[in-house]
Amino acid sequence: MAESAVAGKSSIDWPHYGALGFFLLVVVFIATLLVIVVQWMTDANRLPLANLVVQGDLTYLATDDVREAILQSGELGSFMTQDVGEIQTAIESLPWVASASVRKQWPDVLKVYLVEHEPMARWHDDALLNTYGEVFVARATSLESLVRLAGPEGSSQEVMAQWKAMQQQLAPLDVALEGVTLSSRRAWRVWLDNGIRLELGRRSLEERLARFITLYPELNGSNKTVEYVDLRYDTGAAVGWQKTE
Repeated sequence: MAESAVAGKSSIDWPHYGALGFFLLVVVFIATLLVIVVQWMTDANRLPLANLVVQGDLTYLATDDVREAILQSGELGSFMTQDVGEIQTAIESLPWVASASVRKQWPDVLKVYLVEHEPMARWHDDALLNTYGEVFVARATSLESLVRLAGPEGSSQEVMAQWKAMQQQLAPLDVALEGVTLSSRRAWRVWLDNGIRLELGRRSLEERLARFITLYPELNGSNKTVEYVDLRYDTGAAVGWQKTE
């Protein structure tokens, strides 16, 4: 019995390869198009951040101050590449800036919203306190009349709170506090706008101020000028008079 072998013939599915080739062509085209679009959008010359809008109630800052801070932070990127966080950090380094919010607006606008520190007092000789008792360093000749506060590092909020409480307690006397100091030994000293210095010590501040309020009419009616009143006693007070020439 003879065996016969049948040789099979293979055929190429040309339509299948044609579809695959077309698909690859489309993928390459889309990838190329994406690269071109990304390069175009990230080109600073194509979408430069050309306009600056500064918002907020500003008293001590000007738009030029903000613009200068941005320029000093480095070369600006395009709308797509610029990191607004870097700009925010640069702006918040300005002395009067309490906080800043930065965002981009299509196609070329940089919007900055600012909140300034509101100065409430001077802190030592080279700084200021805002309404929260936070220390910041800034200059303004119009602030020389602010109360002068001082104390150990980290005590600014405590000193400010005590100043407000003392001012309220002394309100019936129609005098203002020009200075309040907390020493490293936790002793309080107060200067009034009529030139009197109060030595209050480390405890019983409210009681000692109440004692001064009781003594004040007699002191105020004297024909002598009071230099200081030392209230660091359980009762009474020691009064120092200014020397007359």
